[in-house]
Amino acid sequence: MKKKKLHTNFKSAVAFVNGYTSPIPADVLLKLYAYYRIANENFDNPGSTTPLINAFKANALIQAQNIDGEQAMKSYIKLVDSELR
Repeated sequence: MKKKKLHTNFKSAVAFVNGYTSPIPADVLLKLYAYYRIANENFDNPGSTTPLINAFKANALIQAQNIDGEQAMKSYIKLVDSELR
């Protein structure tokens, strides 16, 4: 997939998730969170005030740590397409 098309598809998938009104399973949300953060090269600590939520978010990031930004975008799109559409 060409880079421009990948970025366009990624932004479209993010917009779809942001507008999604049905509940999303926690495991899917955590994967989406990790892929989104990696795709946007945001490696800051999770910002939740709840330690347990931070632990889950940190764990999701650790599980996805071996992929690059481009692969994270592809994985995000694939997850949205397979689980939410």
